[in-house]
Amino acid sequence: MIPVAAFQQALELETVVAPTDDELAIDTGDINRPGLQFAGFFEYFPHDCAQVLGKVEMTYLQSLSPALRRERLDRFFSYRVPVVVICRNLHCPDELVEAAVAAGTPVFRSRLVTTRFFSLALGFINACLAPQVTRHGVLIDVFGTGVLITGDSGIGKSESALELVKRGHRLCADDAVEIRQVAENRLVGTAPAMVRHLMEIRGIGIIDIKSMYGIGAVVESKTIDLVIHLELWDAAKEYDRLGLTEESTSILGVKLPKITLPVRPGRNLAIIIEVAARNQRLKSTGYNAARELEARVLHNAESE
Repeated sequence: MIPVAAFQQALELETVVAPTDDELAIDTGDINRPGLQFAGFFEYFPHDCAQVLGKVEMTYLQSLSPALRRERLDRFFSYRVPVVVICRNLHCPDELVEAAVAAGTPVFRSRLVTTRFFSLALGFINACLAPQVTRHGVLIDVFGTGVLITGDSGIGKSESALELVKRGHRLCADDAVEIRQVAENRLVGTAPAMVRHLMEIRGIGIIDIKSMYGIGAVVESKTIDLVIHLELWDAAKEYDRLGLTEESTSILGVKLPKITLPVRPGRNLAIIIEVAARNQRLKSTGYNAARELEARVLHNAESE
């Protein structure tokens, strides 16, 4: 379900027929342009998604006789469509208003051309309906790479993020990260509205990163490209020293590269996280330093 207020505000819509509920009964990310339905074809009608009327649909409606126009619109609204949006600020026929009022269907109007509105509405609806999960951690933009820092409470996630903010990077979320799957292989994280731009530092309390470091120190949302898990250093554990073994984790079914960083006194985690973010960007372009070293060693062994 999508809040009406959020739908109107995000897409800058004018109300033609006011909604009777606070939420739109949209449960699919598709959008339909009902030209075929206005022509009388109802054998297949995706009525459970938003209905968008452009110049083609409105011109065809105006070409019909008043009686036929009313008949088609009454049948159209009998399917209980969730919302109708008229683009280009086009005039809404009286028959459409009357049929919408009788059916209790909200009608809005947009100043945008149909293709532009279609694109924006599709993105907004899919973002609202995307699978979502909340994870404990810190999300920060490091050199354009979205780094999700996880680990046990008190391990130093927020302190590391604060040092990164001081070094010019941008905080997205601290403590709680709301993660949405906006595409098949793309996750976007945001902060809950209640704690947006805020950070908890033990011994100090809550600080406001935006007020303290400026608007350039925060970002509203960020794609998650890398997960860095912090854990206490275990002398008995063998940690990867070359990077030939690539670890991964799955969030909402999306596979993400993962790095486990051991924490102990003397390690500058902020710099290590910066290096990890830079290295991940290099890997995404096809360059892997560990593989390069491996190739050099094999080349030298073969030449001897």
